Amino acid sequence: MTVPVVLITGEEEVLVGEAVRAAVEAALEGEDRSLALEELDESHYRLEEDGDFSSSRLLDAARTPAFLTGRRVVVGRHLGRFGTKEEVAPLVGLLAEGLTDTRLVLVWERGVDPRQQKLNRVPKSLEEAVVAAGGRVQQCLVGRGREADSWLASRLEAAEVRLDGRARALVAERVGEDRSRVVGLLETLTAVFGPGAEVGADDVAPYLGGAGQVPPWELTDAIDAGDMTRAIDRLHRMMDAGGRHPLGILATLHGHYAQLLRLDGSGIGDEKGAAEVLGIKGFPAKKALTVSRRMGNERITGAIRLLSDADLDLRGRTGWPPELVAEVLVARLASMNRR
Repeated sequence: MTVPVVLITGEEEVLVGEAVRAAVEAALEGEDRSLALEELDESHYRLEEDGDFSSSRLLDAARTPAFLTGRRVVVGRHLGRFGTKEEVAPLVGLLAEGLTDTRLVLVWERGVDPRQQKLNRVPKSLEEAVVAAGGRVQQCLVGRGREADSWLASRLEAAEVRLDGRARALVAERVGEDRSRVVGLLETLTAVFGPGAEVGADDVAPYLGGAGQVPPWELTDAIDAGDMTRAIDRLHRMMDAGGRHPLGILATLHGHYAQLLRLDGSGIGDEKGAAEVLGIKGFPAKKALTVSRRMGNERITGAIRLLSDADLDLRGRTGWPPELVAEVLVARLASMNRR
């Protein structure tokens, strides 16, 4: 038996869409979609007379009796438009009334109106009302760091196609931080090769598309390791997939070398001391201390001079394209760390 209401939340559009499709199919339980399903979005909440928004259309749809079907399934998209306890009060009241032959799929996502800059948090009153009505709250999150890596590994493990080790490594490398891309990728691979098929790296490569964005530490790690090829690759992925302007990347690099300079000659000899000086904890502090010691004052100050020159070049001193300035800078920084 399906729950009467599901509240789906998240900013990952791919994951939210996947969750909505699954929730709708479960709620329909075989009913004719053309008769039983009604979907509303931000355009249905707008009040034409003043441009404000109201959930009244959604409430009316949820209260409408089923006709020619055993139940109705009502989907409310873009509910992140209503971000306060007062704005969701009508929905809370509806759930308190109880649902008869209607199943609700509520989707807490950002709308298309440009005035909404960010997704509001779900008011606690709405979450509690969903649970009290016998429903569930489903968060669509990839997570960050190790949590995101674990999410990707579990997705690959549960795929209908079986990816070998090289294929999994290639997928992880190419999607980068855009891990939700793997949802569509696995659907495509299943459609092409069939459920249960064994898929290798050569099979996967044509369907991966452009490389996804990467976090800034992948660029600085590659530079610190003297790996010029990897550093240039990370730079372009930050600019292309990540949409980072070279000036933003320059700021990231400046922050990195400023940390190394603060540790250089400080006499700090352990992770705890580095963490206190830099205001960061754990492995990043230890890594900064290790790199600072290895580079030494001459190379660190040399790197900062390169950053200063690049800043002038980005502001028009040479007339080079910004992307070329950034590429030359990263190549020079990485070359300083070659052993």
